[in-house]
Amino acid sequence: MLKIGDFSKLSRISIRMLRHYDEMGLLAPKHIDSSTGYRYYGEDQLTVTNRIWALKEMGFDLSTIRDILSTYSDPEKLIDFLTVKQSEVKSEAMVMAQRLRCLETTIERLRKDGTVMSYQVTLKTLPERQVASVRAVIPTYEHEGTLWQIMMAEAGPLDMQMDNPCYGMAIFHDDSYREADVDVEIQIAVVGEYDNTEHVIFKKEAPILMASATFKGSYDSISAVNEAVANWVSDNGYAFDGPSFCIYHVSPNETPNPDDWVTEVCYPVRKPN
Repeated sequence: MLKIGDFSKLSRISIRMLRHYDEMGLLAPKHIDSSTGYRYYGEDQLTVTNRIWALKEMGFDLSTIRDILSTYSDPEKLIDFLTVKQSEVKSEAMVMAQRLRCLETTIERLRKDGTVMSYQVTLKTLPERQVASVRAVIPTYEHEGTLWQIMMAEAGPLDMQMDNPCYGMAIFHDDSYREADVDVEIQIAVVGEYDNTEHVIFKKEAPILMASATFKGSYDSISAVNEAVANWVSDNGYAFDGPSFCIYHVSPNETPNPDDWVTEVCYPVRKPN
């Protein structure tokens, strides 16, 4: 039998942590002297501490390690634990690899032209949502306001409940920029079910993986923002995967001052196979 101090040295686990392991049922001493309170461990328990060290190195937390040790003699159950952790680590590795690539490409572009940080591009997922939608071919992009007028006129009597956030947006369905007769759809996220009107359609939209950049000010900056997003998509090995859209976080409907408008330029993307 080993005193707790000696066991601590041999196991490379502090006395404080050994007491914690005992409290949580992970590793209890083999004997506690009733008169002195001294804790004693068996030499064979060093094997258990080695297992704890190995499992911690694999990324398991202590509560999971306790569950694993309780079934350690069953290889199939141990394989199940390890397989789940393997999947988690692979996912974390993919995220870290993507972060590393973003850092490398940002540094490279900054060294090249020093302007990449003017509009910070991020990769995110727009969640699934129920939307009210109006889509039409309008004379030019500047006529988008007519679609919002239709939305307000036809959906107003329905007493719609807006989701939070409401993701007010415009989707540009044409394959390229057009000077006239542009195919535009506007959407707002809503809560609940409603009957379609003449022009307003209610539908559920799937999640969208997107590269986006947010800017404040008039829409004169959109071309530069588009360039920043396009560079990011190319630099980070993604491909465009659907029509671009803008999310209006602060829109002309909320303030007439263009300096206060906040717009997020978004491009659906996918990772090539």
